[in-house]
Amino acid sequence: MAANTAGAGLEERWRDILAVHARTLGEIDRSLNPYGLGASDFEVLDLLAAATPAEGEQCRVQNLVGRVHLSQSALSRLIARLEKDGLVERSVCLEDRRGVYVALTAKGRALHAEALPVQRAALARALGE
Repeated sequence: MAANTAGAGLEERWRDILAVHARTLGEIDRSLNPYGLGASDFEVLDLLAAATPAEGEQCRVQNLVGRVHLSQSALSRLIARLEKDGLVERSVCLEDRRGVYVALTAKGRALHAEALPVQRAALARALGE
């Protein structure tokens, strides 16, 4: 009986986490809609804006895979869409042709800077801070 109670408590905590996640994503999506961005779009722009690669280095798409909660194929599609919109640019790694770099464009950096306070306010509202 105790095992069922512990399992039920664990399951309830998990569902609470999922509910907070869904509410937070919804709040961020609604807030960023006027900028033409969704929560995942902004997350990629935010990670790229925060990345400070060493001089002459770039951010590999592979480095984003573990940090963005999307499959590798979904992330690739998202990056392709951001590139089409002129917010990021991709390039092939010359040393390893399988590697792909991604970087913010000036337009992407400007949009990120404009949307950043809106996203952070939505995050604070959703998480009750």
